[in-house]
Amino acid sequence: FQDQAMMKTMSGGNCNLNVPAKNSYRMVVLGASRVGKSSIVSRFLNGRFEDQYTPTIEDFHRKVYNIRGDMYQLDILDTSGNHPFPAMRRLSILTGDVFILVFSLDNRESFDEVKRLQKQILEVKSCLKNKTKESADLPMVICGNKSDHSEIFRKVRTDEGEDLVSSDENCAYFEVSAKKNTNVDEMFYVLFSMAKLPHEMSPSLHRKISIQYGDAFQQKSFRMRRIKDMDAYGMISPFARRPSVNSDLKYIKSKVLREGQSREREKCTVQ
Repeated sequence: FQDQAMMKTMSGGNCNLNVPAKNSYRMVVLGASRVGKSSIVSRFLNGRFEDQYTPTIEDFHRKVYNIRGDMYQLDILDTSGNHPFPAMRRLSILTGDVFILVFSLDNRESFDEVKRLQKQILEVKSCLKNKTKESADLPMVICGNKSDHSEIFRKVRTDEGEDLVSSDENCAYFEVSAKKNTNVDEMFYVLFSMAKLPHEMSPSLHRKISIQYGDAFQQKSFRMRRIKDMDAYGMISPFARRPSVNSDLKYIKSKVLREGQSREREKCTVQ
């Protein structure tokens, strides 16, 4: 990613956070219905697991980090398992920087869907790469969820999941349990490492703070008095709204027209 002076403004509550465009990323979570995509996202954002299942149409979240004085922004797109609009799924893939593909270890069909998604992502991103002359890697984690279930319910062997990533050093396989919070932190650590992002973005490696600290959050000297030896902080924006389809289309079009010479995502409106 090119070092670009363009800044992105993120408004939250009474604070305005300026994040360099080169430090702004989008994580896209894909997979069939009822495999635990939203549960993994919930673990990442707030460390909680929701027992009640609510079908996801499409959820958008934003987390902002101050890591050793540098600001980072991670937008998270939690997609629908039904994919009623193929064009929207393709657009989500085109605008994604890092990917998590989730299936359930007790559901063979969800594993087959992940294999289709992996192939589609590689094809779509390869097409975009050819148009923009980009050489960026494609960090991806394939995640077998519900490892807490008994082995008698398992429908996908571990070696089958490992085979999907064996030929790509930028793709990793994890078996996790969002319910028991097993391997979730490790999975995010590896994903961010493959993406060459600060490993402090991982859920357990930064101090989680509330929006009330937003005014001081972006300052180079930001520190919380009661925490020592900690130089990484993360804050969820409660007011983040998904950029419009038009904004995403303009972003992709601008990348193609610039032939990948810079990274300038359209400014996102946050209310």
